[in-house]
Amino acid sequence: QVQFVESGGGLVQPGGSLRLSCVASGSIFSSYTMGWYRQAPGKQRELVTAIGSDGSTTEVDSVKGRFTISRDNAKNTVYLQMNSLKPEDTGAYYCNSLRRLFGAYVPFGTWGQGTQVTVSS
Repeated sequence: QVQFVESGGGLVQPGGSLRLSCVASGSIFSSYTMGWYRQAPGKQRELVTAIGSDGSTTEVDSVKGRFTISRDNAKNTVYLQMNSLKPEDTGAYYCNSLRRLFGAYVPFGTWGQGTQVTVSS
């Protein structure tokens, strides 16, 4: 079972930036599609961006132009660069490996503890 350790969260003012990291266990990381999820207070966890094994990316409209996902297969690590942060970006951020099921991405790894991002003045 693939496991993850997220880091890099913190408290940042609106308009600021953070870079999150997620280290994955497993020797076939490079073949996985990877995603970053966000869970805002009182809301369900949602997938905000994903990166395929070929480096192709997708993201939800609310983060387009502000968040960038990338990966370093040699380090089994996926990153999330977050710029122009807004208070509505506040939440716990998690990564996971993804597979396609009936046209949607579903996670199949073991959830890590996540990293908290708080955007507030």
